[in-house]
Amino acid sequence: MNQSALHKLSYGVYVVSTWDQGRATGCTANSAMQITSSPATIAVSINHNNYTNQCIKDTNKFAISILAEDSQPSIIGTFGFKSGKEADKFAEVKYTVEDHMPILSDCCGYIVCDVIDKMETATHTVFLGEVKGAEIFGDREAMTYAYYHKVIKGRSPKNAPTYIPEEEEKKAEEGKKRKFKCEVCGYVYEGEELPADYKCPVCGMGADRFKEV
Repeated sequence: MNQSALHKLSYGVYVVSTWDQGRATGCTANSAMQITSSPATIAVSINHNNYTNQCIKDTNKFAISILAEDSQPSIIGTFGFKSGKEADKFAEVKYTVEDHMPILSDCCGYIVCDVIDKMETATHTVFLGEVKGAEIFGDREAMTYAYYHKVIKGRSPKNAPTYIPEEEEKKAEEGKKRKFKCEVCGYVYEGEELPADYKCPVCGMGADRFKEV
């Protein structure tokens, strides 16, 4: 089976957020979709291992911050490769409270939902939410999953529904420049040499966490 065919499905890149006893928390997600129009309902898929999963179950609410193509790539690293149980992710980004939920300032829009149903799979919970609030910020293009892979050159966090083990991914075509890959988030740096003081723009790791590929 060629799992790369699954990448042909359309996805966005989002931060799904909620409250953890008054503290904002959340995680990156690429599986969010509108299910019905009246009333408007949204489904999101969150891994059982994500701390955000239990927090959504506790509050019965979630919000979706829709990342833009020009959103800071480090947001994906903060919310996709760290655990909300151990890190205060929202302490690292600017956010506001909109419709009673934490929303990233660096996004092109948001949707706030009340959970009305959920379905458990072997690895993920699919939450169905009725839309209670939504807004668009400016005239920015929403980031797609394809844009994230092709332009930002990131890969899915291990808990993402679309995660494919690295050994099963297609090898990138060899270019003239050397390529150095972040062992944490998969970002690829291309150049003659990797600067000693280089920091990954996605997850913030230093040059010591890059491996030439």
